[in-house]
Amino acid sequence: MVYNNFRINFIVRTLLLAGSIFAFFYLFFNTELTMTLVLVGLLIAFQIFAMIHYVDRTNRVLNNFLESIRYSDFTRTFQVESLDSSFDKLKKSFNEVIKDFQEVRAEKEENYYYLQTVIQHIGISLIAYSKDGKVELINNATKKLFQVRSLNNIQALNDFSPELVTKLLSIRHGENTLIRVQEKDELLQLAIYATEFKIHNRTILLTSIKNIQDELEEKEMESWQKLIRVLTHEIMNSITPISSLSSTITMILKDLSGSLKEKNIASEDIETIEEVEGALQTIHKRTDGLLHFVNTYRDLTKIPTPTFSIFPISKLFLNIKGLLSEEMKAKGINCKINIEPNSLELSADEKLIEQVIINLVKNAMQALDTRPEPEIQLNAFLNKRGRITIQVIDNGQGILPNVLDKIFIPFFTTKPQGSGIGLSLSKQILRLHGGNISAYSEPDTMTKFTLTF
Repeated sequence: MVYNNFRINFIVRTLLLAGSIFAFFYLFFNTELTMTLVLVGLLIAFQIFAMIHYVDRTNRVLNNFLESIRYSDFTRTFQVESLDSSFDKLKKSFNEVIKDFQEVRAEKEENYYYLQTVIQHIGISLIAYSKDGKVELINNATKKLFQVRSLNNIQALNDFSPELVTKLLSIRHGENTLIRVQEKDELLQLAIYATEFKIHNRTILLTSIKNIQDELEEKEMESWQKLIRVLTHEIMNSITPISSLSSTITMILKDLSGSLKEKNIASEDIETIEEVEGALQTIHKRTDGLLHFVNTYRDLTKIPTPTFSIFPISKLFLNIKGLLSEEMKAKGINCKINIEPNSLELSADEKLIEQVIINLVKNAMQALDTRPEPEIQLNAFLNKRGRITIQVIDNGQGILPNVLDKIFIPFFTTKPQGSGIGLSLSKQILRLHGGNISAYSEPDTMTKFTLTF
């Protein structure tokens, strides 16, 4: 409609200009009306100027409209004076198109904001980066995992883990991998998955990174508990009858031996019976020992459900120090308590956590035997990820690297009289609290056990 009006207007102007030119030549060749000829010439010049101005006016508006589209400047509007003219109708159409673009942009920005909000609230770390390591996007989970405020290049994670940087720069589309990162206070098992896509001829890798250490420990504990249940069940089924039968036969042999003695039977027969009786007593003693052994390991599968309460960590530490103070004093061990802030409180089962820390402190005391200036530290603070952390540190003989990875395995012990359930039990108690326990050691320097809640 607008363009039809423009065409009609242009045709009318062209016809009037053509008529004026015809009249000019007619007057020039057929009359001597000089003034009229001059006036017609001026009219032609005015019409040409008006037509050029009219077309340029349209071109200027069209050029402004196209520039708005090109530079995405949808704030510009075209002033409409009256809808009677085709030119004003053209302006109105341009305004409507710009309004449509504004709505599309607003919808696009809303979708972008929604997507950003979703990405930032996802609990899994997300990193979008190019092949050269330049980071395009990270979310809050990434900042929390790597303890950074911003990340411009993957190489900046080299201090965190060189192995992780190498893997991120070489990972392929659809690849899954697992990276182990050992920090002094925490062990991280990072599951990495990468997706590749293109934007404006740029190849982008979107990588998700999740610490699955807690899940791995949970599955590991479940596996050990299932194994222990099966073993204890089968051992109990086999040993209980042996213990019962050996006890019964021993009693029968005692009665038989007494009866033979009363009847003055040959001493050789009595000695044989007594030897059999001694062997049965040995069997009974060993079966009772095995039953006690099995019942001890049943404790690993029968930890009571924690009763949570909020209590100050300072009170917990002072109770433990007071309980073991005489033993520490006798061994010359200096015990230091550091809590930051001093008012730090913990929501947990106080008795179970106290049992775990007492076990760790006693292990530390044993490691300090024959060490000069023995010292134990009990530390509590908020770690760099904002989680409550308790540490038991000693300057004892330390733990060898090949042993450190095995100390939480049930039945494993380096002590001659150890049962191998203390640290396993501690780990399960921490798992029931939604936390974990880890160990770090430098042989002949220090050992540190870290409880994270």
